[in-house]
Formats: sequence, C-alpha cells, structure tokens
Amino acid sequence: MRAVVLEEFGGPLRLREIDRPAAGPGQVLVRIGASGVNPLDTKIRAGRAAHARTVLPAVLGLDLAGTVEQVGPGVEGFAAGDEVYGMTGGVGDLQGSLAEYAAVDARLLARRPAALDVREAAALPLVAITAWEGLVDRAGVRAGQRVLVHGGAGGIGHVAVQLARARGAEVFATGSPRSLAAVEALGAVPIDYTATTVDGYVAEHTGGEGFDIVVDTVGGATLDDSFAAARVYTGHVVSALGWGSHSLAPLSFRGATYSGVFTLLPMLTGRGRAHHGEILTGIAALADAGRLRPRLDPRRFGLDTVAEAHALVESGGAAGKVVVDIAG
Repeated sequence: MRAVVLEEFGGPLRLREIDRPAAGPGQVLVRIGASGVNPLDTKIRAGRAAHARTVLPAVLGLDLAGTVEQVGPGVEGFAAGDEVYGMTGGVGDLQGSLAEYAAVDARLLARRPAALDVREAAALPLVAITAWEGLVDRAGVRAGQRVLVHGGAGGIGHVAVQLARARGAEVFATGSPRSLAAVEALGAVPIDYTATTVDGYVAEHTGGEGFDIVVDTVGGATLDDSFAAARVYTGHVVSALGWGSHSLAPLSFRGATYSGVFTLLPMLTGRGRAHHGEILTGIAALADAGRLRPRLDPRRFGLDTVAEAHALVESGGAAGKVVVDIAG
C-alpha cells in the first residue's frame, strides 16, 4: 500500500510503498478515505512533541475516516463495509492515518455520522474527543450554565462551542477580529480579546461573577486569563494545553477548580480506549441531529501533497480543519 513515511524528525515526509497490515486480535483493518491534519501532527513531525513521541520510521496522522475491510478475532459490533471514524494512531508504535490502510484497535472507532461525508468525519476525532473530555467528562456541562471558550473558531474551540450549546449552555467565545464572524455563526457570543480585558468581559457578560466553565484551547497566558475568568466558588477551568509555569492563586482566590485533558493517553497506555469510541458515538449522534458540524478548509490535498497540508496548518492560515484525501 502507499503511505507517507517520516524517517527522521524534522525531515521530509516521503511517499513510500509499504506492507499492507492485517487485522489482529481486537483490531479491524480500515481502508482509509481521509486523514485529518492537526497542529499536533506537525509538531510530532518536527520532533517538538515529547508527550506524543512516535517510533521512527513512522506513518503519521492521528485522525481517520474510512471503511472496514476486515475484522480481526474477538471484535464485535463491526463488520466489513461499515463506515467508521476515529483517532487511532500516529503516536507511540501505532501506525497513523496517512496511508491507504491501517489495522486499528476497534475500541477507538465509532460509526461515521450519516450526516457527514468522509472528509468531515476525518476532521473531528481529536478535537471532538478533547472537547468532550473537558466539557462533559471533567466539567459536566449542562443547561443554564455560562461557558467561555477561548479560541472559539479554532479546531477544538469550534467543536466545544457546538457541544456546549447542544447541551443547553449559553456560550461565549474569544477570538481575533478576523474570527469573530465565524464564532458568531456557531451560535456563541463573540468576544474580541484584542479589544477588552478579562475583567471587562467578565463584568459585561457575567456581572463580575465569572463563567461556570472556561475552556482553554490556547495555553500560556490564555490559561492564566482563564483562571481569572472562572465563576466564584463553582467555576471550572479545563485546558488541553496546561504545560508551563502558572500561578494558581487567581483560581484559588475564587474558590474555583481546574482539570487538565490529555486526549492521547488511551492510545499511549492502552487504558480507557473504549471510552473514545463511546465519545465518538455521542458526537455522531449530535452530528446526525444537526447539532454539530466541523468547519473545513476548502483546499484539497492528497498523499503526494501532505507536506503542503502540514505547511498550511503550521502557517495558521487555514480557514477550518485541513483534511488529506486518501481514497476516492
């Protein structure tokens, strides 16, 4: 089969012919239709993601959507011909999705939403699982709450906005001036972070009390701002980018709480993988109900132009999630 292989960190991505895998115990063989590209994929390629290190030579690509070709021993719930999607590889010793086929742990998969095509489904797994783990698993988002999403037009952010709204919350989202229209189109109240302070938008939108849930998708100083924006006593900050040095004092003085999200943990450890399949089943139900849809960049890429797809993601100039077409 054809696959894009990374032979050294920071080196080029090369299109190669490699052996096609077979489904082992607990696995299904997926004929990959599309592979989503995340900023993390580009960091792994560059060797700048110690928390997501892969074994070289490696086929990168975290997210996929495609068709089940073969079912391995011990697998229940999937059959040849099923349309599936998931975050299944590209870290550790797990083959990624920049290939025509992948043998993947069936627990990491769910059936593709009928309302989404293969490219839209491939754009969702990492960002959707991250948003769900933060908002649902950690913070228990519910109707009547005010939720603030930092980076509401970004990959994780645009899904977090839709997920929080689908669960009945009132959603506010920060962005730069050029992203505010996209934030508003998702149904969130847009906040131009370049034109106001944390104290300013907390006062304007919560009467100074703070937000019930704050979702940080940016990290760094934005995580510090999140601590200052949490609701007194009951506020909850969740972040997928919690590394670095941060003072917890602003959070502690408000009596609020913090949770970190590390979406790769089940793939790296083997523990908790079935929950990722469960999350994606829930995401599929929302998509099929018309409550959630990914924003895709309209540009098209194939296995022979993966480097260009990575460059677009690294540039920050994508107008939505970038997807690589694998099969017709």
